[in-house]
Amino acid sequence: MTAAPVLPGWRHVSSGKVRELYVPEGTADVADATELLLVASDRVSAYDFALEPPIPGKGELLTRLSRHWFDRLADVPNHLIPDGSGGTPVPESVAARSMHVLPLDMFPVECVVRGYLVGSGWAEYRESGSVCGVPLPDGLSEGDRLPEPIYTPAYKAPQGEHDENISYEQTVELVGAEDAATLRDLSLRVYGAAAAVALEHDVVIADTKFEFGRDADGVVRIADEVLTSDSSRYWDARSGNRTDSFDKQIVRDWLSAHWDRQGTPPVLPDAIVERTAARYRELIERLGA
Repeated sequence: MTAAPVLPGWRHVSSGKVRELYVPEGTADVADATELLLVASDRVSAYDFALEPPIPGKGELLTRLSRHWFDRLADVPNHLIPDGSGGTPVPESVAARSMHVLPLDMFPVECVVRGYLVGSGWAEYRESGSVCGVPLPDGLSEGDRLPEPIYTPAYKAPQGEHDENISYEQTVELVGAEDAATLRDLSLRVYGAAAAVALEHDVVIADTKFEFGRDADGVVRIADEVLTSDSSRYWDARSGNRTDSFDKQIVRDWLSAHWDRQGTPPVLPDAIVERTAARYRELIERLGA
């Protein structure tokens, strides 16, 4: 993994599979920070592994997409610090792939919303007729639109461990009834609004996942990335082909065909890297982001 860039005015504190986290110089820890800098790399991850090689321009493209959706969904509080609000300057070298954000007390829940039957949801439906405990009508096929979007949360495991699908009732046990309802309602609201906008551009958002946290004033804010090609399944509504995706499903499909998930994943071929980057760019253009 490439070392995190050294940035004037900021101190690197941790690396995720895709993002680097910084606090202002002189700040002891994240817990003491009043501002953070999230810098997106070009790394791509799948099945809890960071893959090689990176996707050229990915960090900038997905940051641009997140910013687009934060702007379109401005009625939902988010973690961005508005430009011109002061604080530690963001270095120009990473400005296009970084987000200057408020520190939040993050909920340990990945808020997944599914509008279509695909992926692990399809596999579970074939076995039980339900997805994450949510019963669904008989006779659905892979890729079908659900009668209405469903909320299927997951427990956000510590870094290096696998997230675990949980029931809504388990979410209540984790965060309390009021916050559980807030996370569910916000997730469904954001997905519904974004899916409607995307369809105007002939793009389907099949599913997505959100993360939320509470700021120092108690406001619940949507955080991290939002509706990117890493966190969502995007399909081309014009083609009608559910495998014609604008997201990293291209990478997942290639890995599934060439790797048994044992040991280190293989290096991605140039053709897959180039195709993924091209589809990321096409989505940006299609959505007008």
